[in-house]
Amino acid sequence: MKSDIEIAQEASLWHIKDVAAKAGIKEEELEFYGNYKAKLSDELEKRVADNPDGKLILVTAINPTPAGEGKTTVSIGLTQALNRIGKKTIVALREPSLGPCFGVKGGAAGGGYSQVVPMEDLNLHFTGDFHAITSANNLLAAMLDNHIQQGNQLGIDTRQVVWKRCLDMNDRALRNIVVGLGAKADGVVREDHFIITVASEIMAILCLAEDMSDLKKRLSRIIVAYNYAGEPVTAGDLKAVGAMAALLKDAIKPNLIQTLEHTPAIVHGGPFANIAHGCNSVRATRMALKLADYVVTEAGFGADLGAEKFLDIKCRMAGLVPALFRRAR
Repeated sequence: MKSDIEIAQEASLWHIKDVAAKAGIKEEELEFYGNYKAKLSDELEKRVADNPDGKLILVTAINPTPAGEGKTTVSIGLTQALNRIGKKTIVALREPSLGPCFGVKGGAAGGGYSQVVPMEDLNLHFTGDFHAITSANNLLAAMLDNHIQQGNQLGIDTRQVVWKRCLDMNDRALRNIVVGLGAKADGVVREDHFIITVASEIMAILCLAEDMSDLKKRLSRIIVAYNYAGEPVTAGDLKAVGAMAALLKDAIKPNLIQTLEHTPAIVHGGPFANIAHGCNSVRATRMALKLADYVVTEAGFGADLGAEKFLDIKCRMAGLVPALFRRAR
């Protein structure tokens, strides 16, 4: 038996413009990241807005395992099977986090002959979405500490700072730290914390935002700390929203790649289900529904967590109605 990576590396990939053509996407509606990856433009979203929606299929599971239970693999395999029998189908998935990729779980591009490719790109830096989210998160953290350092006009209580820095890596040593050590110019000493990028509130926001305007509104409402009167201080109060949105201007656009059988795969966003809603972005799912007769997607962890959040959070907020649930096991 060939390994997953051997199968992926031996695959003959189509140019992404040819994969896009299968979904009715024009070349000028793509923003290319090399030959095999592209972002879907805002112009495409506007053009297909009045198309009828396809049927939404959710793949979930009963017993989540440390290494994953195969929802992505089943989703990709089901998508390829539906296309084989002549049903125009797109798979809509989340992007992998570097932490699990280099940890016990490994990659998240499927397995065997049910993979999305280029697998190495997807499992590593892909189109830079996670790096953009990391930068936006840490910019907000830096602006918060700088505000405190420059006189603290908002009266932020340094004992009640709730915004954490992030890094898309498993690094336990950074979970609980002290910042601001050194000279007076090096900041105010306080306890701080790091989380993994997929746990950032910005990741959850990006995946629920309908467009850039909605993204900015959601970013502005992020609570970063509380003042001495116990009142919340937001990213909007810190005047951080414009700069954060600038860092996310490309990350908000869904990504297009392909399966091993050259079926279109829209892969965008990657919140963990134990921390956020655990689904790919609303924009990615909506765009897939406008381009295909069937859209297969998955939600993180088991049915009692990811599927529940898919229904209670994503579907309610986006007005989505799944046509079918399919268990991975």
